[in-house]
Amino acid sequence: MIPQIKKILYATDLSKNSSYAFLYATDMAKRHDATIVILHAVESFPAYINAYPRMTVDFKQEQQGKIIEEIKKHLQEFCKKAEGQIGPPCVSLVSKILVPRGHPPEEILNAANEEGCDVIVLGTHGKGFLVHTFLGSVSSAVLHRTRKPVFIIPLPSEKASIDWDGI
Repeated sequence: MIPQIKKILYATDLSKNSSYAFLYATDMAKRHDATIVILHAVESFPAYINAYPRMTVDFKQEQQGKIIEEIKKHLQEFCKKAEGQIGPPCVSLVSKILVPRGHPPEEILNAANEEGCDVIVLGTHGKGFLVHTFLGSVSSAVLHRTRKPVFIIPLPSEKASIDWDGI
């Protein structure tokens, strides 16, 4: 028996392709009456940053707060465009937005487990060499290290009818 999909982890790097992958996450959520947890992992500050007096814990938390607000703004703008293709609701499907600091594949895998997500949805750039030619390094790492279903969404062809600029 196939497990029910009730919670979807959508990992984004805020690129065009990850916005395109969000269409798949929202469609899946609507079809399965599921919710979406959005994750945008931010690489850790480099160690030398601690040498700067302004880089206090408060400053770092303030920056993380700004990133969360930027993601929310990005999501709302995208949802306005996406609802033209998938119909409403869009924003209401999102149950949580996570912005952990760390290595993206690790943070995606940790969040999928900690949040009890049933599937992972992410886009891929298809950059790199050999094995990474078709999968990005993050999507490849996630795919090979999880036991959960992973939906990896490549960029659409140039013939796609959606204008992804500005999303």
